[in-house]
Amino acid sequence: MIDWLDQIDRNLFLYFNGFYSDFSDQVWIWLTYAPTWIPLYILLFYFFIKVFKKEGFYMIAGLLLVVLACDQFTSTFMKPYFARWRPCHDPVIGHLVHVAEGCGGQFGFASSHSANSFGIAMFAFMVFRHFWRWTWLMFVWAAVVAFSRIMVGVHYPGDILVGGILGIVFGWLIFKALNEIYFRIKLKPIIKN
Repeated sequence: MIDWLDQIDRNLFLYFNGFYSDFSDQVWIWLTYAPTWIPLYILLFYFFIKVFKKEGFYMIAGLLLVVLACDQFTSTFMKPYFARWRPCHDPVIGHLVHVAEGCGGQFGFASSHSANSFGIAMFAFMVFRHFWRWTWLMFVWAAVVAFSRIMVGVHYPGDILVGGILGIVFGWLIFKALNEIYFRIKLKPIIKN
């Protein structure tokens, strides 16, 4: 069963990774590069403070905790424990992989980029879902960031799927803990829209 899933993962990766050009490489590199999204993070911080005033700082701390939990769990525990090769280091298919820019560390299961982006998306969604109906677009952003990892040649679809699930779980758990600690029953807007 594991071998079958591994083969499907490799085939899906090679299918998507095979669609590249010089232009698309630059787009995927830009999308996958974490500093690209600094304006989005600043905007989230701004809305935390705007909507929740002083309590917004707890929201910022919660979001940072989500990223820390996602990143440490995937990078410190999962990657060395499972020791699954990144596609670009995989001895079976490494020679077929199109790497847009650098391969990264040896192991890639699960994707930290995917976990972090889906963790941020889930936390932001839980915080703002009652205030802005377009908050679900955070998941679209997270999916694009996660998919970019396939396109630059450093993660299998399974890596990003598991990373995304972990991010959603961590984002939800940390939101619930923060909500319980600081807001008791439910979040209420401090500033009416």
